[in-house]
Amino acid sequence: MPDAEASASGLPDSVTAGTLARRFGLEYRDAIEPQHLDPTLTARVPIQYARRAACLPLRQREDGAIEIALADPRKPQIVDDLRALFRQRIVPVVVPGATLLDSINRAYDDAQGSAESVMGDIEEGGLDEVAHELEEPRDLLDADDDAPIIRLVNSLLFQAVKDRASDIHVEPFERDVIVRFRIDGILYDVLKPPRRYHPTIIARIKIMAGLDIAEKRLPQDGRLRFRVAGRDIDVRVSIVPTQFGERAVLRLLDRTATLLELEELGLLGDNLEQLERLVERSHGILLVTGPTGSGKTTTLYAALTRLNSSSRNIITIEDPIEYQLHGVGQIQVNPKIDLTFASGLRSILRQDPDVIMVGEIRDAETAEIAIQAALTGHLVFSTLHTNDSFGALSRLIDMGIEPFLVSSSLNGVMAQRLVRRVCPTCRVPDVATAETERELGIPVGTEIYREGPGCEGCKETGYRGRGGIHELLPVDDDVRGLVMQRSDAAAIRRLATSRGMRTLRDDGAAKVIAGTTTVAEVLRVTQEDIVT
Repeated sequence: MPDAEASASGLPDSVTAGTLARRFGLEYRDAIEPQHLDPTLTARVPIQYARRAACLPLRQREDGAIEIALADPRKPQIVDDLRALFRQRIVPVVVPGATLLDSINRAYDDAQGSAESVMGDIEEGGLDEVAHELEEPRDLLDADDDAPIIRLVNSLLFQAVKDRASDIHVEPFERDVIVRFRIDGILYDVLKPPRRYHPTIIARIKIMAGLDIAEKRLPQDGRLRFRVAGRDIDVRVSIVPTQFGERAVLRLLDRTATLLELEELGLLGDNLEQLERLVERSHGILLVTGPTGSGKTTTLYAALTRLNSSSRNIITIEDPIEYQLHGVGQIQVNPKIDLTFASGLRSILRQDPDVIMVGEIRDAETAEIAIQAALTGHLVFSTLHTNDSFGALSRLIDMGIEPFLVSSSLNGVMAQRLVRRVCPTCRVPDVATAETERELGIPVGTEIYREGPGCEGCKETGYRGRGGIHELLPVDDDVRGLVMQRSDAAAIRRLATSRGMRTLRDDGAAKVIAGTTTVAEVLRVTQEDIVT
């Protein structure tokens, strides 16, 4: 029944494929012999692309052309893509759809070791050494230019993992290209490859992520996965067109990274006890606020890990799913098919959940459904983009949510930021000044630390790793009263701080005194307190 399988997949069967081959004057084959496959060519085409395009590179002919198998020669874009990839002449042969799909599966199964050697066992060569290969003049007819490009991109991925980078930026400008790594929240320049190789670097990234290398006018998003020293790394790829060419940002997610427990989030004083009480409530909403990249999702995952047991039904809807939680049902948002936070949340409520996590409350519709879920006996976790915990309450009201709904459903709000930890090896002792006391309330003369000159352990930055500073606002009867009066964030702040609540800057000051971070870091990530 192979032709039936091909028909189901929308590919030409043997009769149609033969007719198409005659129409286009191409060679027709009803089978692909294993000895006609070159694994080195197969390894250069991602299996996702091969299956989607129904194509398979076969071998390099004596005249230098690459022979490829196609199921449908009516799609010239596939030949153009492969010509751009291999930089050689492409000679297509037509093969029935089912036969081709079977050959693709067998070829990639056989070539698994080769693919892993390309994507996983990345050589630890220096980036400068690889980039130097690009500078060497080459004959334009020499088809070996792809090799250093592949090595360059692979080395970038390896170096990013080695340097603990969360993002890789490839940014084209008028006269040069800059590659930067985001390490501990700060961008650093790492490489300036020749400008003329920018299109090839972007094409390589697109191919690895299964994107359309011919589309240069529209933004594209994709994913890829590779292994480094036994660690599985997921990469989210974003390509956007700019004035001087396409810009790529690759977000690296270590799938083998262990999830933090609530005790490991760095909560000080009674913040941990209060958060544990809020997490273990039977119903209501707990919000975590802060800008992008402030660790909100990590905090929510820690809360889910605490609650995760066979006696609870936990379901999440996220964009994207950053880490897989065993025993938790996780849904990926997909706007293309109208699977949004709001529509997904409605479906979750029909799954008899005990605990729900919504990746982000972006609009009034999502907020209303989350509040209704909380009021009907569900425990809901979510995030909101506000500068502090106090602003979250007024933000929900500004969205159009009635104050009585906000006050009756919200259990608490925690704001957080990530600050870089001062390197314990090269940090420099210091003392608090009058300015430090004015800004953070640290008494003059208190022994603290500032960043050092840098060392090998911290990559000459003076900092290594990041930790959180937090601000936890439990919503009690007094806070609910202010919400019902539509009071602004400043009024809620006055009430909370008058009762001893620790603000973000207060928590940051405590960690400066503890020697884990610096005054400069706390001031960098926090804003001035509201003048009352």
